[in-house]
Amino acid sequence: MAVMKFLCDTKRCIECNGCVTACKNENDSALEWGIQRRRVVTINDGQPGEASISVACMHCTDAPCMAVCPADCFYRTEDGIVLHDKDTCIGCGYCFYACPFGAPQFPKKTAFGSRGKMDKCTFCDHRVKDGLNPACVAVCPTKCMYFGDLDDPNSDVTKVIKERKYKTLIPEAGTIPHLYFLI
Repeated sequence: MAVMKFLCDTKRCIECNGCVTACKNENDSALEWGIQRRRVVTINDGQPGEASISVACMHCTDAPCMAVCPADCFYRTEDGIVLHDKDTCIGCGYCFYACPFGAPQFPKKTAFGSRGKMDKCTFCDHRVKDGLNPACVAVCPTKCMYFGDLDDPNSDVTKVIKERKYKTLIPEAGTIPHLYFLI
């Protein structure tokens, strides 16, 4: 069984937001106001060690969103990608509160509007099924993002992980994220 992983090289990201734009271009639902499946965050802004990272859903092995959803709309693909069924989603927001990474997004119809159906990064599962990289990886001008099967010794992800140190966000949450940050 494949274990899809996503890597972001903190030394190569230039905060161009090409990944954010690619995501919105690839996914119609990401165009709704309030939805930001992928975002670029600067850590230690203006300080020594400043770095930019591209973040999205971590597709955790122990995904808290899956555990708390009363509608049971989340499921995991054979590749380990965490997806959800929008037709089953009731918009309760439990996933939003359970996720330590803020990945679940809800469209904002008005400034104080009610929540709609949840949306989040899908690792471009529709592209992955066709053997393509997620849109954000495909367009990154500095090639700071990698995607692939960690169980495949020939994948870029496996090769890079062997050569570089990496971290995950909020490891103490115990979610075992599939998005790693190269340091």
